[in-house]
Amino acid sequence: MPKRFRLTRRFPVGMTEDGYRALKRFSQEAGLDEGEAMSFLFENFNSVIDKEALTHRLRLFNAELESRKK
Repeated sequence: MPKRFRLTRRFPVGMTEDGYRALKRFSQEAGLDEGEAMSFLFENFNSVIDKEALTHRLRLFNAELESRKK
């Protein structure tokens, strides 16, 4: 029997414009709203990422994070 889909947590999220545009695009293509799309991505995180690419991208993101905040 499938799990009932309930949104149990709501939290304010700060996102970059690029991140928000990507989330909107993904959610529209998948036929989901933004909250459902984020739930899908995090519930299936290990199967939707490339671990090597994630490590590399995270390192780049962290390296430029302070300059992006200015």
